[in-house]
Amino acid sequence: MTVQGLIDKGIFHVVNLGKGRLKKITTPFCCDLLSIAMVRAPEGCAWVTVIGNINTLAVAALTDAACIILAEGAVLDEAASKKAEEQEITVLSADMPIFEAAFKVFCQLHAETDL
Repeated sequence: MTVQGLIDKGIFHVVNLGKGRLKKITTPFCCDLLSIAMVRAPEGCAWVTVIGNINTLAVAALTDAACIILAEGAVLDEAASKKAEEQEITVLSADMPIFEAAFKVFCQLHAETDL
């Protein structure tokens, strides 16, 4: 599934629409500790976090995440919002808990296979 495919499902709100909409999502990834995310976030992941600052965008760019999903009602701060626009990073959001958001991504990725 691509980032655009996930957006089209209408599960998440679009905060910023980046250039990587055709990027394939490989897996959901949950982490709120940026130093761990820098090392362990898999390329192409849909990164689910509650951290909405400029450092999150830097880590997403560094790890080549497909998109960021802000869970628990988290929002980008003003600097991060501007940086997401400048760097064309796709950021989605949801009021649901981190696990639930990641599970929804997982289910969409595996919708056509047996779990």
